[in-house]
Amino acid sequence: MASTSSRLHVIDALRGFAIVSIMLLHNVEHFDFYFTPENIPGWMASIDTIIWDSLFFIFGGKSYAIFAFLFGLTFFIQFNNQEKRGNDFRPRFAWRLLLLFGFGLINSAFFQGDILTIYAIIGFFLIPMAKLSTKTVFWIALFLMLQPYEWFHFFTALQNPVLQIADPESWTYFGKMGEYIPENNILNTFIGNLTNGKIGVLLWNWENGRIFQILSLFLFGMLAGRKSLFVTSEKSKQFWAKTLIIAAIIFIPFYLIKNSLANWIQSENVLRPLLTIETSWTNIAFMLVLISGFTLLFQKKFFHKVLNLFSPLGKMSLSNYIIQSVVGSSIYYGFGLGLYKYTSPTYGLLIGIVLSLLMGYFCHWWMKNHKHGPLEAIWHKLTWIGTK
Repeated sequence: MASTSSRLHVIDALRGFAIVSIMLLHNVEHFDFYFTPENIPGWMASIDTIIWDSLFFIFGGKSYAIFAFLFGLTFFIQFNNQEKRGNDFRPRFAWRLLLLFGFGLINSAFFQGDILTIYAIIGFFLIPMAKLSTKTVFWIALFLMLQPYEWFHFFTALQNPVLQIADPESWTYFGKMGEYIPENNILNTFIGNLTNGKIGVLLWNWENGRIFQILSLFLFGMLAGRKSLFVTSEKSKQFWAKTLIIAAIIFIPFYLIKNSLANWIQSENVLRPLLTIETSWTNIAFMLVLISGFTLLFQKKFFHKVLNLFSPLGKMSLSNYIIQSVVGSSIYYGFGLGLYKYTSPTYGLLIGIVLSLLMGYFCHWWMKNHKHGPLEAIWHKLTWIGTK
């Protein structure tokens, strides 16, 4: 693959953009501990609603989708680089996933919504698919993106639409967060997040079709690497321009349908799987708008200078993801400052912006003197342990 440095710059910047958007969302939602402070003025409540709706419209379900897509792309780059040297990267990748799972467990202690452990588990499915033909990988990825399990639920529900179904099981676990998040005992928070919280998050991802979606995005990211879609060329530029137009056109009806389904379908049994499918497709369509728009702007001289500011954050995405969990939980949870009681979405956004700026400053400073971020360096060194 040619123009490796060019490709990596846009990938790093895109990953940095995703990590900042995740930071903003996490602060608005108090790092998964939803709580509305008392005595909020009416004007502030209105601003809160606008901020909440806007951030989740733009980033909700899309930022993590970008992360998943880039995870598959990164796997291809590593696999391809080693293959050129006559090495099979897959055994080393399996070890790398186990290391990622360990990082995820540390992160989960502070923030139950951790995605690293889930990526580490699903990542193992990339290993047997790494050498499949591009056409085969494409059809597998497309099949997974169609959410086959939810379609099974949908057609089953049509057989008995009046059947009363229980609330999603994950809600039970999330409801128990109030037993340990407000406490000032950090050990209880860790235990609660790693047990009750972890089960709840795994169930939520399964209930919302994220498992199939994540693997699908891994595979599409791998295909993007095979097709050199992030290498600067006229061909890739045309691809992303077409993707931007098509994804934007598709997103509009998907979004309108998603918001109207509850009015059209009265049966919760039928509605729930359809809503999961629609939400997944709507998020992916907008994710493609973000990726293609970002990639095209990155190739413009003026926007390149601005967007490239995200690159150091992207190079340190693992460190940033875990650091923001440690800092965020210390700000909002009971064992820290307990600001969940006082911060509405407006204040959460302001805190998120300040933390993002500080994070950006730290990353730019760090990358001037180091090749990898602090946790990336550990991950890299342990990945290649036993080699010269």
